[in-house]
Amino acid sequence: MQLIECPWCGPREEVEFHYGGQAHVPYPDAPAEVSDEEWAHYVFFRDNTKGRFAERWCHSAGCRRWFNAVRDTTTYRFERVQRLDDPEPHATEPARARRSTAS
Repeated sequence: MQLIECPWCGPREEVEFHYGGQAHVPYPDAPAEVSDEEWAHYVFFRDNTKGRFAERWCHSAGCRRWFNAVRDTTTYRFERVQRLDDPEPHATEPARARRSTAS
């Protein structure tokens, strides 16, 4: 079983979490003016990245809070987790470089 680091609760077993899809997908500015086709793209079309990918997760069996994570989709390894109010991570940016700039 894999441990996932909740930004509030610390490491917990993966069965406590639910995947919430791709992170940082902006809501339409004028939703009343969006066509059905544009809504379909907003709701259903997401990147299918091989490698680092920014995602949303919910600690549903714990604090029930949502958070963002950068996960490598080829290894399933979580490289970074963060609260939703933290600055947006860049999924393609190497983890080592992120840590050094945050210091």
